[in-house]
Amino acid sequence: MGCLGNVLWFVFGGMLTGLSWCLAGCLWCITIVGIPVGMQCFKFAQLSFFPFGREVQYGGGAGSLLLNIFWLLLSGIPLALEHLIIGMIMCVTVIGIPFGMQHFKLAKLALMPFGSAII
Repeated sequence: MGCLGNVLWFVFGGMLTGLSWCLAGCLWCITIVGIPVGMQCFKFAQLSFFPFGREVQYGGGAGSLLLNIFWLLLSGIPLALEHLIIGMIMCVTVIGIPFGMQHFKLAKLALMPFGSAII
């Protein structure tokens, strides 16, 4: 399902959510302090464009926790809500359930992006 799933994903909604991550990255890169956060957004935009065949492992320490709290207040909630709403819409049909599950994976990532690794 990897290659076919990624192509279907990109055509039927992955492009929209990936562009949302890119927009968040561009907004964070406006300031010098936000550039590391913006670069992380661009990494997750790549995952949002093509999520099938990739796993996310969560970890990190106190620095990640503080950055995740700061991120959650400024950008995490809108991105997570976008993925959550689209995921619920996708899960209405049996065919859309794998796509909805990918949106739920990305919604969790939108809430806690720092300290996570994409495998």
